[in-house]
Amino acid sequence: MEHVLVAPVLVFALVALALAFDFINGLHDAANSIATVVTTKLLSPVQAVLFAAFFNFAAYWFFGLKVAETVGKGIVDKNAVTPHVIFGALVGAMAWNVFTWVRGIPSSSSHALVGGLVGAGLMHAGPSGIVWSGVTKTTSFIALAPLIGMTVSMLIVLISSWALMKLTAKSADGIFKKLHLVSAAAYSMGHGANDAQKTMGIIAVLLYSQGMLGSGEFHIPTWVVLSCYVAMGLGTLSGGWKIIETMGSRITKLSHHQGFAASLGGSIMLFSASGLGIPVSTTHVITGSIMGVGAAKRTSAVRWGVAQRLLMAWIITIPAAAVVGALFYEVAVVLDNLLR
Repeated sequence: MEHVLVAPVLVFALVALALAFDFINGLHDAANSIATVVTTKLLSPVQAVLFAAFFNFAAYWFFGLKVAETVGKGIVDKNAVTPHVIFGALVGAMAWNVFTWVRGIPSSSSHALVGGLVGAGLMHAGPSGIVWSGVTKTTSFIALAPLIGMTVSMLIVLISSWALMKLTAKSADGIFKKLHLVSAAAYSMGHGANDAQKTMGIIAVLLYSQGMLGSGEFHIPTWVVLSCYVAMGLGTLSGGWKIIETMGSRITKLSHHQGFAASLGGSIMLFSASGLGIPVSTTHVITGSIMGVGAAKRTSAVRWGVAQRLLMAWIITIPAAAVVGALFYEVAVVLDNLLR
């Protein structure tokens, strides 16, 4: 398929827009990394966002780029991507993120980006331009990610309770405080490894469509990797307090023991998904993990009505972002024709 070439200044503007999305991603998803440590008062809100931002960026030294490659060429055929598609995808995702952030709904930035990309890709190339296997793999984890996070976190609660059952409550709580800090660091690193890489893939496929990758082969340049990690870290520093309240207190009340188990269970899920190149929702993972530790105590400890409303938001994220992405793809095409 013939590539649509645009002026370099427009490419740079789209790269800036992608980094703005990454910033909003960090802002929107700050709650994923720090909800448990804030609501258990292990760290103050300011300490928590600094802590999370550092470990978001630290992911650069520990993970490959499989998720970035999946998003860059595994959702929409890389040869069908144009700057108009990228514009539609990013604006569609950002619009949904801002809407849900204002409403305090912990929806998925990842699925918003996938939805925007699919919507814009469909408008440009039709169904043949979509890599349906990649879309199916991503959407299947709408259900699998929270279920796996829930199951693993519940098991961690049960195993750790058995392992420390002979200790006094005060001694056990002291141990869980330290473990909670370690598991929260691991979760923040997993968040950076999975979420920041999605924007890397978007920028890389944009550069590929314009012949700006040097070798001509699809790859992720180092400057793109570093820029995305920095943008996400800065977004995390800006916080997301409404969503933190929903994630950390409205679903279930957390102890240090439960916070440790939720963060560890979530990080195991994220590390596994990142290693396999599966773009999952960190929002879905930590929500499932929090519900798992609450249910391990007793099922009535989980506010299932709140969880049900979150599930509805998750289900509509991809189609809603796809509609907005398709709309802004058309806006980009019209503006481009008027300016020519």
